[in-house]
Amino acid sequence: MKAMFLTALRQMELRDAPEPVIEKDTDVLLKIESAGVCGSDVHYFETGRIGSQVVEFPFVVGHECSASVVKTGSAVKRVKAGDQVVVEPSFACHDCDQCNIGREHTCRNVIFLGTPKQMGGCLCEYIVIPQGNCFPTYGEITLEQGALCEPLSIGIYSVQQSDFAKGSNIAILGSGPIGMCVLAASKEKEHGNIYITDKIDSRLSAAQKLGVDYIGNPDKVDIVGDINKAEPLGLDCVFECCGQQDALDQAMDILKPGGQLVIVGIPRTDLISFSADKFRRKEITIKYIRRQNHCVQKAIDFIKSGKIDIDFLITHRFELEQTQDAFELLTEYGDGVIKAMVNF
Repeated sequence: MKAMFLTALRQMELRDAPEPVIEKDTDVLLKIESAGVCGSDVHYFETGRIGSQVVEFPFVVGHECSASVVKTGSAVKRVKAGDQVVVEPSFACHDCDQCNIGREHTCRNVIFLGTPKQMGGCLCEYIVIPQGNCFPTYGEITLEQGALCEPLSIGIYSVQQSDFAKGSNIAILGSGPIGMCVLAASKEKEHGNIYITDKIDSRLSAAQKLGVDYIGNPDKVDIVGDINKAEPLGLDCVFECCGQQDALDQAMDILKPGGQLVIVGIPRTDLISFSADKFRRKEITIKYIRRQNHCVQKAIDFIKSGKIDIDFLITHRFELEQTQDAFELLTEYGDGVIKAMVNF
């Protein structure tokens, strides 16, 4: 089969690779149909690491994907050959203390698609995964929408974990794909005003089309001053979705006492910091989001409902052979890109 390998920093190469085979009777052989390029994939492309997860070249990245079932193990009942599926990229052991309390996303023995020293990614023609990680769509959503279910599930989980009350005023700092998915999920709740920021104007314009009360580019306007003027008592909840220290500082300035900061973005640095004075005096609650938990089916149902047309996230499409171009585009935030899809 063909696979796109990351061979060095900012270098990718299409190579032949052994086709995976079914080893367990609960395994499913999948043909990848559509894959989204995630910001974490771009971290590996640019820096070769995310925290302690360091790439050993060559390596295949990618974890957002939809696929068609080619073959199943003898004990598989969840799907059959020909089915279209959404792939849940996190493989839990279902036996540790975390799994036993329903926290499969923090499984002690988790294996994640496209993660160094765990498992190669989905930027290849075929993969083998457990049947429990295959979510059939019955053709009710498109293959590209299926690939969007992974980031959307994170948005749904983030809003679910925030548990902001009816009528809460919220901000989303960073309107890339994850921030947009948080916005989409937030629209399902009875929120108050929504404030959204980003350093890329085209992303702000896309967010505005979903219906928000404020958009602001922190490189061009005083977003803290603007938001505090509009909400003098402060905001109930802030979602930090860009992994930037500046955004964390801004969140502390616009949250009300007793407010909640939900950190969704992945920082490129090992350490982040907070003003102890503001943190303590406001008694801010912080929740850090680790991927998602039990939200893939919710994402499928969300898209299927048609309440929000999630297709707006896809701004660019590439073939497998053009994957390097997709990564370069995202690295430079070029041409108004939000989500780049690799279609097989």
